[in-house]
Amino acid sequence: MKILIIEDEKLLSDSIAGYLKQEDYLCDVADNYKVALEKIELYDYECILLDITLPGGNGLDLLKELRANNKSDGVLMISARNSLEDKITGLKLGADDYLPKPFHLSELGARVAAIIRRKKFEGGNLITFHEIIIDTQARMVMVNNKPLELTRKEYQLLLYFSYNKCRVISRNAIAEHLWGDGMDMADNYDFIYTHIKNLRKKMTSAGCDDYIQSVYGVGYKFCEK
Repeated sequence: MKILIIEDEKLLSDSIAGYLKQEDYLCDVADNYKVALEKIELYDYECILLDITLPGGNGLDLLKELRANNKSDGVLMISARNSLEDKITGLKLGADDYLPKPFHLSELGARVAAIIRRKKFEGGNLITFHEIIIDTQARMVMVNNKPLELTRKEYQLLLYFSYNKCRVISRNAIAEHLWGDGMDMADNYDFIYTHIKNLRKKMTSAGCDDYIQSVYGVGYKFCEK
C-alpha cells in the first residue's frame, strides 16, 4: 500500500512515515506545494495525507486538482487549522476524512486503514477470489482454507493484484507501487519477475489455480484464464 505524506513539518512528517512503514505501508513525502503537485500528477496512491497550509500553496488547491483529474486516491486532511469552515470545504472538495493536529499516530493509522478499506475493499477486511482469502487486517492469506506463508513483498504484490483484478498492470506500475517513485529509473525489472515467479510457485503448490497471466510486452494480469 502506497501513501503520500504532504507535510512541511519535517519532524512530524518523519514520525508519520516511520509509523506507517512499521505498518507495512510504502511512503512518499512532499514538503511543499510544488513537489506535492508533481507527485499527485505522476503517481497513484492508496491514501494521501494532506496538510492544508503548505509552502508555496494551499492543500485545498491540491485537493481540487486531484479531483479535477478524476483521481480516486483516498485523502485524509491533517491540519492545525481546526476550523469548521476548513473541514467542510475539504470534505465538499472530496476529502475522505479530516484529522486535526495534534493527533496520536495510532489514530492516524486507523483512519488511513479505514479509508483504504472503503476505497479499495468495499469497507471490509476480507478479500475473496475463488479459493484465495486475504485478510488485510491480519495480513494473512489463505488458500483452500489453509494459511499461505508469503514474504512482505509477495503479500503486497498479491494484494495489489487483488484490487486490480482483470486489469493489465505494467511492470513499471508494479515497481513504482511496491518500491517507490524512484523505481521508474530502473534499467530493468528482473526483480519483479523473480517476485512473481516465487508468488506463483507458492500459490500453485498450495493448490491454487494460476491466475497470474503475463501480457507480452506490457506486464501482468490477475484473472481467470
